[in-house]
Amino acid sequence: MFFFRMIFRSFSRQFKRRLLIAVTVCLSATVSVAMLGVVFDVGDKLNAELSTYGSNITVQPKADAVVNDLYNTGGDANSGASGTSESDPTTFLKESDAPKIKTIFWAFNITNFAPELNIHADVNCASESADSSSCKASGVPIVGTWFAKTLHMDSGESTVAGMNGMRSWWKLDGSWPKDDSAQGLIGTTLASKLGVTKGDTVTLYKTTADGSRNKQRITITGIYDSGDSDNNAMYIPSSTAQVLANLPDSIDKIEVKALTTPDNDLARKASKNPNALTQDEWETWYCTAYPSSIAYQIEEVIPGSVAKQVRQVAALQGDVLQKTQAVMVLMTVLSLVAAAIAVANLMAASIGERGSELALLKAIGATDGAVSRLMLAETAVISLIGAIVGALLGSGVAQIVGHVVFGSGITMRPMVFVLVFVLLTLTVLIASFSSIRSILGLKPAEVLHGR
Repeated sequence: MFFFRMIFRSFSRQFKRRLLIAVTVCLSATVSVAMLGVVFDVGDKLNAELSTYGSNITVQPKADAVVNDLYNTGGDANSGASGTSESDPTTFLKESDAPKIKTIFWAFNITNFAPELNIHADVNCASESADSSSCKASGVPIVGTWFAKTLHMDSGESTVAGMNGMRSWWKLDGSWPKDDSAQGLIGTTLASKLGVTKGDTVTLYKTTADGSRNKQRITITGIYDSGDSDNNAMYIPSSTAQVLANLPDSIDKIEVKALTTPDNDLARKASKNPNALTQDEWETWYCTAYPSSIAYQIEEVIPGSVAKQVRQVAALQGDVLQKTQAVMVLMTVLSLVAAAIAVANLMAASIGERGSELALLKAIGATDGAVSRLMLAETAVISLIGAIVGALLGSGVAQIVGHVVFGSGITMRPMVFVLVFVLLTLTVLIASFSSIRSILGLKPAEVLHGR
């Protein structure tokens, strides 16, 4: 009881200094909890933010992927028709296989996907002959795709997939077309060239592989501005494009938007050759949402396909994530260093003021250890109060940062609070070390005689 009375008496006798220690620890805890809370959650937030800018995985037929690798003709995965060559594809995947993407191990990380059939057609021709000179536009890129297609999975679940959620940066004047209809979207450049507006109808002419000339009337439901060469294209339902090109159940690309974990050394090693991994490495890689592991699993369920991550998106995500985490960890370290310096100075000043009291305690028989424990206990109690208040404030600051930067709250993991309390404990102990040394060097006779 005497020990506890000594602790609480020190609070009333040196209230301002104890309050300053509590405030110092509180501020450090606030910054540490807020920054580390964001650090542990920023990966998912950044992933979700970047995913609004298009797909981060593309799926192609194996033959096309080989050609793209050899001659670097892959284009931008998110540029739609502008990322393809001027000729129609010759190898295809089955559109009916596309829903299998939602059956992989990381199915819940697949937020959206859209199959594409990229072809070229003539528009508004004066005659139905193969001569394109009578057409207002020839060789126009046509993308047959899904817009907001509802898929009913074998598991009984339903999901919606399509371009509606893949092109969030488009400026759309009008509405999205309906799937399996004779509707479509047209880019601003092509619309200006043809002189059409939303609500107008255009006629597409396509010479198929067997030499027949097919035509399809398309009602324009909207005009989009993509900000790139994709403005020269048209987007129509995949089923309509397949009928026009006489390519049933055929697609040549699938764009996939997935929530992924940034690449590390293991992921980079696996992306080169998964067979080079050890059993433990393979299990860790396969069961982690790396872009390469999700791509590998997509290849497993879609026959004849090659899935690749979009390097620009993956590199940007990893680079921004590393820099963001580095800044926040640095702020945490600086706050702890500042707290250590402040606590050390405040304790030194406190011991200087209480020199006579501490010398008297030693003179009547208190050991160096007992006096040191008294000072540490006093500091520990006030620091604990400051840490608890700081942890609560830090959680609030983290939510503010999340809503301001990412538009959503931060998930505070219990590990953050445990880590911060451990770091603060070490910080206070280090800060107390110099003060404890001065207590050990205190000579009661000299202090009590005013020397």
